[in-house]
Amino acid sequence: MIVLEWLFLTIAACDAAEPWQLGFQDAATPMMQGIIDLHHDIFFFLILILVFVLWILVRALWHFHYQKNPIPQRIVHGTTIEILWTIFPSIILMFIAIPSFALLYSMDEVVVDPAITIKAIGHQWYWTYEYSDYNSSDEQSLTFDSYMIPEDDLELGQLRLLEVDNRVVVPAKTHLRIIVTSADVLHSWAVPSLGVKCDAVPGRLNQISILVQREGVYYGQCSEICGTNHAFMPIVVEAVSRKDYGSWVSNQLIPQTGEA
Repeated sequence: MIVLEWLFLTIAACDAAEPWQLGFQDAATPMMQGIIDLHHDIFFFLILILVFVLWILVRALWHFHYQKNPIPQRIVHGTTIEILWTIFPSIILMFIAIPSFALLYSMDEVVVDPAITIKAIGHQWYWTYEYSDYNSSDEQSLTFDSYMIPEDDLELGQLRLLEVDNRVVVPAKTHLRIIVTSADVLHSWAVPSLGVKCDAVPGRLNQISILVQREGVYYGQCSEICGTNHAFMPIVVEAVSRKDYGSWVSNQLIPQTGEA
């Protein structure tokens, strides 16, 4: 029982999908928070429309039942009602379109001077990450491959089909630029909690800007069918403090310096 409780607490602290989950994962970026807010706003209009249509339907069934109206009226045209059911939906769509277009264009905005640039390269079936800011002329670079951990090698508390051997470590509360491409076929770099989904296209560079607002571990997966093992190339982003990030970078570069 203690083990199950510890396992639940371990998984609950992670930003990953949960069994029978119907809603969004907790937002970790302003972009994802905007997506959730837009969803809630649209859902409000959806509920209003649903209640109104159901009320009209029930009212029509009740008042125009064949027993109450044995001789039904024939209404073939109504200018007023046609004007109303054209204007009101247009107004509702306008209220939905304005915030949705604002969010859509904000998702395309790119930070001019990001603090860190990371290049994600999709392969069949793993990811390669390159921290371009730490490449130097003496061939020193911070590049690594990220493979899914097989189910037999998982430790207690790790998530099946979502854990990787090398996580993408980034500093929290820092503007990041992610450049996404592919070395073979179409892939898609997607992390729900960060509100990002960027296609990886061979021969093309796509970029996204993110600002992770809190520390944590965020799980994602390739979201473009790319072959037999498409379901086995997860993404794990770990956001840490700037101090811890600096220590991690130093630890990654020290072995290369020693080898040189």
